[in-house]
Amino acid sequence: MTGGAAEPAPDAGTGEGQRAADARSTTDVRGALAAAVAAVGGDDRPGQIEMAVAVGDAFETGEHLLVQAGTGTGKSLAYLVPAILRAMETGRPCVVATATIALQRQLIERDLPRVVDALAPLVGRPPTFAILKGRHNYACLHRLNEGLPAEEDEPAALFDPTPRTALGRDVIRLRAWAEETETGDRDELVPAPLDRAWRAVSVTSHECLGAAKCGYADACFAEAARARSRDVDVVVTNHAMLAIDAFAGIPLLPEHDAVVVDEAHELVDRATDAVTDELTQAMVERAARRARKHVEPHVHEDLLLAAEALGEALAEADGGRIATPRGALFDALVAVRDLGHAGLSAFAVRSRGGEADSGGDAERQQARASLEEVHEIAGRIVAAGEHDVLWVRTSDRRPPVLHRAPLSVAGLLRELLFGDRAAVLTSATLELGGSFDAVARSLGLLGGAEEESAPAWRGLDVGSPFDYPRQGILYVARGLPPPGRSGPSPELLDELAALIEAAGGRTLGLFSSQRAAVAAAEALRERLDLPILCQGDDATAELVRRFAADAETCLFGTLSLWQGVDVPGDSCALVAIDRIPFAPPDDPLHKARVEAAGPAGFMAVSVADAALMLAQGAGRLIRSHEDRGVVALLDSRAATARYGSFVLRSLPPFWRTDDGEIARAALRRLAGE
Repeated sequence: MTGGAAEPAPDAGTGEGQRAADARSTTDVRGALAAAVAAVGGDDRPGQIEMAVAVGDAFETGEHLLVQAGTGTGKSLAYLVPAILRAMETGRPCVVATATIALQRQLIERDLPRVVDALAPLVGRPPTFAILKGRHNYACLHRLNEGLPAEEDEPAALFDPTPRTALGRDVIRLRAWAEETETGDRDELVPAPLDRAWRAVSVTSHECLGAAKCGYADACFAEAARARSRDVDVVVTNHAMLAIDAFAGIPLLPEHDAVVVDEAHELVDRATDAVTDELTQAMVERAARRARKHVEPHVHEDLLLAAEALGEALAEADGGRIATPRGALFDALVAVRDLGHAGLSAFAVRSRGGEADSGGDAERQQARASLEEVHEIAGRIVAAGEHDVLWVRTSDRRPPVLHRAPLSVAGLLRELLFGDRAAVLTSATLELGGSFDAVARSLGLLGGAEEESAPAWRGLDVGSPFDYPRQGILYVARGLPPPGRSGPSPELLDELAALIEAAGGRTLGLFSSQRAAVAAAEALRERLDLPILCQGDDATAELVRRFAADAETCLFGTLSLWQGVDVPGDSCALVAIDRIPFAPPDDPLHKARVEAAGPAGFMAVSVADAALMLAQGAGRLIRSHEDRGVVALLDSRAATARYGSFVLRSLPPFWRTDDGEIARAALRRLAGE
């Protein structure tokens, strides 16, 4: 275990009374957990009990808790039970934030209903829960019934949809679904709708008319979800919603007493995404068009000119990080900011004067929202300082995009998320290189000039019920040449082919780039008489389904396959990883964070991030007590580089070898069983 600040939490009790209360709390948590486990048909798991008690203690003392709970621990029950007990004791809800839709569904549709039934006899009433997401995740009844405000650049399929196009078919499907759904939640739709089709039936918080002006407010899906969340014991949401609620000062979530962050290894990235800005020429042009009827003609015309100037300046900029906007780019940004302010002032004057506009409330609100967006983003970019990172993203297919992101969200998390309530953060991968320090530092719990005022925290690894040394082998291919930049080497392809052949297929291939995954799939399809699927061939969910259904099938892919893929059983006996997944060297934000960390930046940022992703990938192998197999790390640097030991200590404790024949022999035995 690794602790944080040495001082006790401000509300930590002392003396006999507090020890007695702690004992009662522990007893309550253990008994309630036993009831919940029995309700789901599970068995006693020491790690789950240890975690549940620790979570209950954290809620009592206010000390933040980082819990590494390996696959199979049953961590959902281990935090839901004490969270419900705490909420019912204080009368304020506990917020549970997750990163993936899959886990949200598991909590709402499976785990919470069972826990509620189990705990109701113990606590005197059925505990309550609800799910809450951002407004744009819910269909808007005004949009559905009144249609989109007319706009020059929108396709006809959004206004008068027909089955002739994919977009038109999706809009028709959405409208039919909206008449039947009770929640209006986008995630109910399978398959997921096209983004452009969804935008036709949803609004952002800025575009919403508000209850006073909307004729559908009483039946609004988003408002109904918010209302349900106000009076429940557990609110399930996502990392982005949690970050926006904390950072923006907008009370999106109900007042709550405690927070649980599941899949906490993703919190920093999701929080960063939530506060990252982007600005394009098209965004400014859209704002100008939408505002045309509501502002002075010269403001509309000048805003179009500023959009054109912005586009030209971005086209001339080299892709990558820029220290500060200068020259034509600075002038264009200032013009967008100032013209946006002038336009918004015109809206305010008309509102105060009670003047009727020529486009209706929805069109007016959408115009104001677009103008507000580009005005605020341009202002933040112009005012960017040493703690911001600016960069231009270029592409052969799309116009350039200007981005702004905070160099770090650690300070924001420290001040706004961990400031006045207990937070429990849990994941299967939080301990890197044998310590919680790297993750704690990225979350703002450790390090920096404010070290003395850092909130009290502790780290706890409750292990896993799986016997990793007996169930799995980690093969580190020491003899392969270090990976290069030109894709998989011939030696790597030879090694991978031999491993897949020994396994009889049944391989999840994890690659650090889509180009590498495609190259390996194409090469091995010619060499092996086995079905090899590659991410991009079909929807990822469908590819995973086909992989799980056929024991001989292999699946190659990147990024989204490194996390969340859960295929227990015979279909996955080999997880092959082409290289340690370092961030791309041209990633401006990552590069800036490495530089800001000084001489230790490579280890503190690059290696830590790569080790976390690698641990997630290796975790795809063992998903049940019956699983057996091999993780093959086809990157010799794990055995030869100075940072290799840190990376390997971050992985589950598999039995380790650098002898390829041992790994292949084990796979052949498994294939023959």
